[in-house]
Amino acid sequence: MIDEKDRDSLVKYRLQQANDTIELARFLLSSNKLVIAVNRIYYGMYYALTALALENKFETSKHAQLIGWFNKEFIASKRLDSKFGKILRNAFQNRTKGDYDAFIDFSKAEVELMLDEMVLFIDEIKKVLNK
Repeated sequence: MIDEKDRDSLVKYRLQQANDTIELARFLLSSNKLVIAVNRIYYGMYYALTALALENKFETSKHAQLIGWFNKEFIASKRLDSKFGKILRNAFQNRTKGDYDAFIDFSKAEVELMLDEMVLFIDEIKKVLNK
């Protein structure tokens, strides 16, 4: 179990990782490294989601458990709009395709939309954390 001081530091660290990952994803998109950008887009959301989970004293190392927790606590309960559950699910699926499937090709327009959704998702998590 993490003590409160460490928890606060870790939440801030994960949010900084999320912010840094936005910038990295933008750079990768502009460099036409689209599959890698898709990976970073998901991980930016993952870092923000980890911060939210830590703040709520939920800990797991498993992505599926974290997403399930988020869907139960924030989407099913209507604390957040269901679009945020869809954004996260799509990012996870796209990251998985990009990392594990062969010959995956994302268009620049698709990745730009994913990046916009990433920023929207992270901003929403920050709002929840600042309440």
